[in-house]
Amino acid sequence: MLERIVLRNFKCFDELDLTCAPLTMLCGVNGMGKSSLIQALLVLWQSASSGDLFRGELVLGGELTDIGTGQDMLFEDAEENVIAFELHHQVVPPPLRLKFRYSREADRLSADEELSRVEAWDGYPPVGGSLIYVSAERLGPRKLYSQSEAFARSGYLGARGEYALNYLAARQNEALTPDDPRQAKHAGRRLLDVVDHWLQEVTPGAHLQLETVRDADAIIAGFSFDRAGDVTTRRFRATNVGFGLSYTLPVLTALLAPPGSLCLIENPEAHLHPRGQTRLAELAVRAALAGVQVIVETHSDHFIDGIRIAVRDKLIEPGDTAFHYFEREGGRTTVASPRVDADGRLSSWPAGFFDQHEENLARLIAPRS
Repeated sequence: MLERIVLRNFKCFDELDLTCAPLTMLCGVNGMGKSSLIQALLVLWQSASSGDLFRGELVLGGELTDIGTGQDMLFEDAEENVIAFELHHQVVPPPLRLKFRYSREADRLSADEELSRVEAWDGYPPVGGSLIYVSAERLGPRKLYSQSEAFARSGYLGARGEYALNYLAARQNEALTPDDPRQAKHAGRRLLDVVDHWLQEVTPGAHLQLETVRDADAIIAGFSFDRAGDVTTRRFRATNVGFGLSYTLPVLTALLAPPGSLCLIENPEAHLHPRGQTRLAELAVRAALAGVQVIVETHSDHFIDGIRIAVRDKLIEPGDTAFHYFEREGGRTTVASPRVDADGRLSSWPAGFFDQHEENLARLIAPRS
């Protein structure tokens, strides 16, 4: 598990030192640097996956993220043209320290020192191991979804979740372990049954149905609906159902990743009702309890409340969660990190940290001028 991420001169950060937990929340208004932190991990992942990182090079443009050029990655007011990454892991003894020098004349990044310690991290994300990323821009409803046996075997969901249904169709009969906290006892341990259970938690009454069209290397997804005391509806095409179900499926699938994975999710709350956002937070908690490290970028107070409720209900220990609020001071990003206690209460409430509801309510109950 990543315990600490340090960045220097990376995009909007002159210096960032962030503590991580099994479940880490990145919060703040738009443009404060939350996605940039995730991009730093993705750049290391895709650089290691291609083998370039071991040769002292970074892949800035890839399937997971495309930053642009070295100039786009260098902090605008950097005092020296060096971009540094430092990662601390719970298992790997030596921290991973990487420095890259940027040549403005050649517009090129090169390793500033020997990268021998990278080898020790080869089995651990974000340099090795299993990393799953679900971006804010996900694939909406489609009549057909792509199929790939190779991607299903490797666990690749696609940054936009475009291969999530491919993964589910190929591995639907794989079972979670008997003690996995993400399973539902009444629904069984089969992966597709667990996904269907959490889909109903997020959108009550909804059921996922998959059909493989082998001759076309494609998958058809449909949804049926039921209510207590009523019959189940026929299957409806994904394109005839709201965005919320299609947008949520990659998130549900990612949160059911194998233990030891690093799961990065942007805006899991997109297109979801507040109740669904809160229930989705419980699955994120259970994923962390199952051994998946989860880092979430969110704008949802309902999702955050779901985490706090899980702490209050003693589902997860306060120290296994981390809340970080990103804000700007001039041209640099700063981070406030309130702690949560056993009752789900935060130690501090920075201005702008999910306080808009109270501000709106104060305006509504104030006497008219």
